[in-house]
Amino acid sequence: MERNSTGSSFFAWDGDVLVVNILGKPAAGRDAIGKPKGTQLKVSVTAAPQHGKATDHMVRFLAPLFGVAVRDIEVVFGQENVNKQLRIRSPKKLPAVFTVPHP
Repeated sequence: MERNSTGSSFFAWDGDVLVVNILGKPAAGRDAIGKPKGTQLKVSVTAAPQHGKATDHMVRFLAPLFGVAVRDIEVVFGQENVNKQLRIRSPKKLPAVFTVPHP
């Protein structure tokens, strides 16, 4: 799958896998899903950006919000970068910012 596979949106469906482009904000005051910014979704986490720990924390924060296990979220790229892409297998629910229904 291409890096810009989400087109003009911050997310796209690849079968039953939700592909999400993230603009991470480590060392934030709280864990939170922000607003879409262009083709990325802002996600803040309290963890410090050391050796991918903030990304690991983000995955643990996001898993229950999508109704999936941590192992169902794959970091495609950006483990140690604020720009990242996640693939979420068969999400059971979607946070409110995902307003477009599954096709």
